[in-house]
Amino acid sequence: MSYAEVIVDVTSKNIDKPFDYRIPERWIGIIKRGMRVVVPFGPRKIQGFVIGLKNETDLQANLIKDIEGLLDLTPALTNELLSLSEWLSKRTLSLQIRTLQAMLPSALKAKYDKELRVRSSDSLPESIKTLFADQQSVNVKDITDSKLLKEIQKQVQHGNLEIVYKVAQKTSEKKISFIEPMMPKEKLKDALQNLSANAKRQKEVLTFFIEAEDQTAIPAAELNKMTGSSSAVLRTLIDKGFLKETKQEVYRDPFEDKAYKKEFSLPLTSDQESAYQAIKKSVEMQAHDVFLLHGVTGSGKTEVYLQIIEQVLNKGKEAIVLVPEISLTPQMVERFKSRFGSLVAVMHSGLSAGEKYDEWRKIQRKEVRLVVGARSAVFAPFENLGMVIIDEEHEASYKQEETPRYHARHVAIQRGDYHKCPIVLGSATPSLESFARAKKGVYKLLSLPNRVNRQTMPEITVVDMREEMRKGNRSMFSVNLMEKLQQTLAKKEQAVLFLNKRGYSAFIMCRDCGHVVKCPHCEISLTYHRHSSSLKCHYCGHEEGIPNQCPECASEHIRYFGTGTQRVEEELTKVLPEARVIRMDVDTTSRKGAHEKLLTSFGNGGADILLGTQMIAKGLDFKNVTLVGVLSADTMLHIPDFRSAEKTFQLLTQVSGRAGRHEKMGQVIIQSYEPSHYSIQLTKDHDYHTFFMQEMQNRRHQSYPPYYYLAMVNISHKEVMKAALAAEKIAGFLKGNTDKDTVILGPSASPIARIKDRYRYQCMIKYKHETKLIPLLEQVLGHSNTENDDLFITIDMNPYMMM
Repeated sequence: MSYAEVIVDVTSKNIDKPFDYRIPERWIGIIKRGMRVVVPFGPRKIQGFVIGLKNETDLQANLIKDIEGLLDLTPALTNELLSLSEWLSKRTLSLQIRTLQAMLPSALKAKYDKELRVRSSDSLPESIKTLFADQQSVNVKDITDSKLLKEIQKQVQHGNLEIVYKVAQKTSEKKISFIEPMMPKEKLKDALQNLSANAKRQKEVLTFFIEAEDQTAIPAAELNKMTGSSSAVLRTLIDKGFLKETKQEVYRDPFEDKAYKKEFSLPLTSDQESAYQAIKKSVEMQAHDVFLLHGVTGSGKTEVYLQIIEQVLNKGKEAIVLVPEISLTPQMVERFKSRFGSLVAVMHSGLSAGEKYDEWRKIQRKEVRLVVGARSAVFAPFENLGMVIIDEEHEASYKQEETPRYHARHVAIQRGDYHKCPIVLGSATPSLESFARAKKGVYKLLSLPNRVNRQTMPEITVVDMREEMRKGNRSMFSVNLMEKLQQTLAKKEQAVLFLNKRGYSAFIMCRDCGHVVKCPHCEISLTYHRHSSSLKCHYCGHEEGIPNQCPECASEHIRYFGTGTQRVEEELTKVLPEARVIRMDVDTTSRKGAHEKLLTSFGNGGADILLGTQMIAKGLDFKNVTLVGVLSADTMLHIPDFRSAEKTFQLLTQVSGRAGRHEKMGQVIIQSYEPSHYSIQLTKDHDYHTFFMQEMQNRRHQSYPPYYYLAMVNISHKEVMKAALAAEKIAGFLKGNTDKDTVILGPSASPIARIKDRYRYQCMIKYKHETKLIPLLEQVLGHSNTENDDLFITIDMNPYMMM
């Protein structure tokens, strides 16, 4: 007898363990670890992951149930990924089913349908008999009549009807029709002679196959295009037995209409060569080293990646390159596709669910050996991994903010340890944690201090916007920036304007009573979007119209405050009417392919100014961009987050790096209301090392990473008192059971105290060597999310979002 240990698709702490199921005789030897199966669980049939196989079980024979269906014919997850899911669930305090699901593309997530079936039709009322007519089953979600639903409920209780749960996948393979002849050319000629004079289209199709050099199958759509026929014509010829139709699987290729010109390695500078040789040595020795490649913007980090990947692929191994979502531009994809062609799979959020599924299957089928993708690509199911590269390793987007709350860097290092291969972290502004580890020798530090071709770094000027106001300039553009924009346009060069916001203006306020229009479900002001003439909440999605008068005092003096990308675009057209502007933010790039279209247009000289939010700060490389303007450098400085200065320095350095990357000199204008802040002044001097020393002093003084580890407990409830009381109890429990060196801060209301009608509290834990912490936090989680009490507790063992 054979049994499978299955983790079932139920997100409950009590169910977070493997259950034993009997493997039916017909599937013995077929079911393997890592496959997904359909199993009965209570009244339902649900998806499960096979994580182990065994010949014996402790359960009584009458208690054990059979596996009922297969969702895979080959394992969806490798043995390594199964082990990784267990490690990840412990590290992030997540359910193992969550970590297993995080490793698969969304198309493989289970979709559950409820079907209604007849068990006994004898005593069914006529209304229900009519519902079934000649069908065996009916989908429950198609029944909307409440009277009928009540009757159905009654019949289910009497046992005349039953509800059957069906497990399906969200996306299947894409198949297209291929047409080929059923007979040799001589017989086709005879068939052609026998066709009636009216069958012109049929004759053209048969003539096509008679004149074709070979008799291979051709896609039906292509055949119709070439002969002017239609699917009805082809169907007639198939029915007559002249042609045959077959369905063949094809990949949904998001890059099929692009021709990538083959590119070859570029000569390396001495700094690049040193970095390349150090990593190459690690590849050859199969050593699990972690390298931090610290290179200024434009220093050629990508070329080092490309050449070292070539070494890895030449050894018959595979590689993963992680790029932040907003840096995964068409330019970046082109560099890898041009160098490695069809060996590359690309995975990012711009692809449809079907495209992601097909890219994932190319990896699983070993048809590609290099993956370039955003955070989740770290789980690519490679079995012979030779390297993982994380570009812009400091980026917060590598941290997942939903369960399981993993950081791609930690997962990559864990995979590198398993495969005994190097991990390369690259950045012009490494995270403090990574640079501190490199300084201590935990990581190996490699430096690229100069731009390729010794091109000088752009000259950065910081403009004090308070001074501009004093001089009577009420515009959002300083005099200096406006002059430089005019000069850039006159020279037929291009400019990038960066604003760390979206929408038309930040909020709407009444000038008489000071009332700010807020979201009714969240403790946050609504953002005005001019394009749709609406106010939107960027947290819960609530949307409402613009009031004509103040909801509080009925005054008509409602005004817009703050500056958004839409408003900047409008101002630009007023002050520089001759300038062609492309705006890039979440609103203009929400449609598939819009991101790429806008960037291609700008790269081809279709606009003079590229205006945008964070998505234009990284990864862009345009020869004609000589001016970068940062309209509001302080946006992130005042967020309640200990990393705010670090994030400001990183973002300003990255966006400044877009200027003067080629032959032409670059200039950067940074506008600020707090120009003396060290993160802004040190950006001006391109001085990462001084910034690192200054920020490390602050972190040591305040007991923050990298001197301490952090964990955050978030508590939410629909009733504010219940949330506050639970937070008090949790904080008291932790304070009473942790070591004296561990610091428990709070509980306190979260910076955004309410989201989606739930009140939020948080507790922060700072610790160094807290051996009891994980068991204590597991106890805390054990008290949450119970059905009778609407209390939600989440724990983040490495928080990046403090809001």
